[in-house]
Amino acid sequence: MDTNTNALDQLPDDVAAAAFRRLVRHLQHRHDAQNIDLMGLSGFCRNCLADWIIDAGYDGDKAAAREVIHGMPQDEWKATRQTPATDEQLARMKESVAKNRVE
Repeated sequence: MDTNTNALDQLPDDVAAAAFRRLVRHLQHRHDAQNIDLMGLSGFCRNCLADWIIDAGYDGDKAAAREVIHGMPQDEWKATRQTPATDEQLARMKESVAKNRVE
């Protein structure tokens, strides 16, 4: 994974925060983009974003962080938005997530 983020690190925090909020709102609107498909394509999903805000200092627990990102409790999101993963989706996710490892 490329960790050279010099230009990214130069973004003002308010600009970065606005872009992050736009991304999260986009994902809340596009619930048809399943987490499993996001993982299979990009190696991250809504749940990863929730983990990342915890890593960045969010005071809430994992459930609260996921509610922030999903825009509702995760159990509600799963019941109303998530479809069962296929074997093909799971295989793509596994292959994609393997690319995230930094050695």
